[in-house]
Amino acid sequence: MARLAVSELTTLRWSFEEDVERFAAAGVAAMGVWRHKLAEYGEARGAQLLAENGLAVSSLQWAGGFTGSDGRSHEESLTDARQAIAVADMLDAGCLVVHSGARGHHTFNHARRLFRQALDKLVPLAEERGVPLAIEPTDGDCGADWTFLHCLDETLALVEEYRSSALKIALDTYHWGHRAELLDRLPTLAPLLALVQLGDGRERPSREPNRYPLGEGVLPLAQIVAGLAAAGYEGDYELELMGEEIESADYEQVIQGSARKFAEWMAEAVS
Repeated sequence: MARLAVSELTTLRWSFEEDVERFAAAGVAAMGVWRHKLAEYGEARGAQLLAENGLAVSSLQWAGGFTGSDGRSHEESLTDARQAIAVADMLDAGCLVVHSGARGHHTFNHARRLFRQALDKLVPLAEERGVPLAIEPTDGDCGADWTFLHCLDETLALVEEYRSSALKIALDTYHWGHRAELLDRLPTLAPLLALVQLGDGRERPSREPNRYPLGEGVLPLAQIVAGLAAAGYEGDYELELMGEEIESADYEQVIQGSARKFAEWMAEAVS
């Protein structure tokens, strides 16, 4: 049965310790761990705190930047990704979210070549560790600083080329839910998904994300959840909310309201 997790990016003002304790108190079953918060708290201590509170890890975010777009060299990004795989293994994370890196000043073909070179080295390690790598494509300008992958077809083709259980996709509804063709694509996407990130919106994503709690936007999230259930997806759904509407919100209310909506949609999907 699919479950709702909450990403630490949703509760940006809270610390790692607050996230764990408050998520557990709210009845959340799993958490999307942000490496920045985990590193501040301590990786070994963080793993112990999660276990003590009975929280599973839906994802670890993130590894990437293989095009040099974040100021690191290709080799430095690879070293960081190997460390992230080890941490994801320690946490028994459902997946490690991967961003290719922005295109920057590269040609598209060269950016793609750099990303494939990274995957060639990381996929075998991910297979050995049992940690799925979840490539996250984004829509256009929103996320352009993190990835050059702005096409579902290209992302699908890339994953299918490797034919590895350790290389999958993270589908973010905030980026793709406004695309009318998404519902028709769900049967093809579902077997290749490691994670579905849930965020509502009221307009097409722009450079700065402005997400809304579930049910407060215009995206067809109920239909997406139903379509994924019908296609056999049983993985985690992860609440990932960022932007102006969320920054000053009451996090407890956001989590509780979104959890109620998700429960409604899942009940409709399986009825």
